[in-house]
Amino acid sequence: MAELGDAGGLGGAREAAVPWPDPERPAAPEPAPSEPLSGGPRSGEPPAGDPPGTAQPRHDEVTATGLDHRLQAVVELAQDMAGAQSALEAVRAAAARATAALGATMAAVSVWDRESGRLRVLVNHGELAAGEEEIPENESYPVADFPEIVTYLDEHWSTGRLPRAWVQTADDLVPHAARPQPGAGAFCQQRAAGLRRRGRSCCLVAPIVLHGQAWGELYLARGAELPVFTEADAQYATLLAAQISAGLAQTERLADLRRLAFTDPLTGLANRRAVDARLESALTAHNRDNTVVTLVVCDVNGLKRINDLHGHEMGDRLLERFAGQLSMAGAKLPGSLAARLGGDEFCLLAQGQKADEVVAVAEELCAKALQLADGEGVACGIASTGDAIGPVSTADRLFRLADAAQYRAKAARAAHPVVAGRSHGPGLTPDPTVLLADAADPHHRTSDVRGRGGGRGPHGDRRRFRGAAHSADPGQLLTVVLAALDRDGGPRAHHPADTLGRLATVAETAARLLDAVAWWISYVPPGSRLMHTARHAVYRMTSGPGARAGLTPGAARRAESLRARIEAPDAVFDLDHYPLTRRAVAGGSFALRTGAAGNDPAEEAVLVVGGYRGMVAAGGANPAGGWLVELFADDATLPLGQVAPALRTLVAVALSGPASPPPS
Repeated sequence: MAELGDAGGLGGAREAAVPWPDPERPAAPEPAPSEPLSGGPRSGEPPAGDPPGTAQPRHDEVTATGLDHRLQAVVELAQDMAGAQSALEAVRAAAARATAALGATMAAVSVWDRESGRLRVLVNHGELAAGEEEIPENESYPVADFPEIVTYLDEHWSTGRLPRAWVQTADDLVPHAARPQPGAGAFCQQRAAGLRRRGRSCCLVAPIVLHGQAWGELYLARGAELPVFTEADAQYATLLAAQISAGLAQTERLADLRRLAFTDPLTGLANRRAVDARLESALTAHNRDNTVVTLVVCDVNGLKRINDLHGHEMGDRLLERFAGQLSMAGAKLPGSLAARLGGDEFCLLAQGQKADEVVAVAEELCAKALQLADGEGVACGIASTGDAIGPVSTADRLFRLADAAQYRAKAARAAHPVVAGRSHGPGLTPDPTVLLADAADPHHRTSDVRGRGGGRGPHGDRRRFRGAAHSADPGQLLTVVLAALDRDGGPRAHHPADTLGRLATVAETAARLLDAVAWWISYVPPGSRLMHTARHAVYRMTSGPGARAGLTPGAARRAESLRARIEAPDAVFDLDHYPLTRRAVAGGSFALRTGAAGNDPAEEAVLVVGGYRGMVAAGGANPAGGWLVELFADDATLPLGQVAPALRTLVAVALSGPASPPPS
């Protein structure tokens, strides 16, 4: 079972809620709206606490006692999860409460591990069948075995509705739903067979959505002697799943740093930092015992067109749908890592599989990507140490080879992957992909490749170096800044207790990646409400308030004077006048766009007098005091709205460890 809080554990990221199956619990479409919440925990039985002989309600009858019982169960579930000290403890409480509230004989809570493409059971509770364990060591099911999940994912984003629970019985061949799902019949039969095999009459599945992102499922079952779950039960299970989501949100704070550091926030896949760590380990094994390492790099075609025509939200949906396909492709290669490198670029890293096996999976992935609504497929490049690509001792060389293959696939509008080392020309002509990769690497260039007279070599049309000069992708921001902090942890590092130096690394690296106009670091001594400027940098001059049309000379002078006081190296601010900043210093973050409705007047004034178009800020505290990092934008700066959570995470990383106040 994946450890909670790791890159594939708590908090898979932006995905539509998806139902996930095992042989008895495959996905099914959402049910049609039906009768309101009704009934007790077990239809036909009195709610817990009722005296013997109490009249039994009909299954579809609303009773005050039954409703009160269920509302009380929601309250108790919230209390149990709020008191949980870990995510595992929280889901165990959820399974126990759900079992009692719905009159089930057993319950399970599972999480979707997107990197491995598997649904992992975290906890089973109640009357367990043979082979089921309360805390399973490794009970998981490949998502790729159930392709109807992709259909459900597309339907969710097209309707915009959150998923609801559904019921399946042991003798049904179709799910209880308003409309059948394509290809679902065979899976419903398999699910029904699983229920019968384990002596259960029915199951109830409720997807769990965390922060608007697919997380996992709540699964409940009843024994053969009990009545079937009702539609009211399904509605109530949907409510319980929502409460479980709220409880998980309270217990995941400690996992957030690790998840954000190694997970792409949009898709829930691994990010570039995770790929670098895994690839380094894989190449160590390759250089030790010749283990085959294969890297697949994919570029989603047509993303800019979709963003321009339909907006970035639709573009994000396309990226998420492809991420789901990539995750399922990775599930076919045990031990592989599916990741988003940033923007429209993804990769699949496989270790130990033959190159031909990985190429076959990539071929299927390209074919499925062509079927994505609004998409234009993907350009796919592959580099494997199992092919004739020359020695590969560094991650950079394998990436360059895969990049070059993907570049050639995109240039040719190829519907199939281009594989480095498999396109040799007549005779012994070198593979063009390998030549292209080597031309992009100064360490592999020769005098012939560089050309004569200082001109460009014959392969000057090589692919760009990975990573644009500027990027507003939160995953890229985390990767670049964390790498900078790692470098600053080396021999030339700041003193371990140099809090200001570590924060300056965050501010400067982030500002350059986002093309910010300036950054400020401020400090609040322990117990004080006054915030002092500790360090700042300005990369470009802004026009300032004096250049604004409509200002009288006097107003312009007052505005310029205010700007001078705000931007002074020894500026001091009373946090009582800046509520957003005060909350950020306590560990929060925020982003503002100048002129936006609802801006706090004091924060807006800082932007206006500075001539800034926007800002993003994040803060936190350590034993030395409170801290705030602010990045400011002009017209050239990339959008800052989506990077606030990532900046907060980076500030928290910089504030960890030994602490010291700024120099006096």
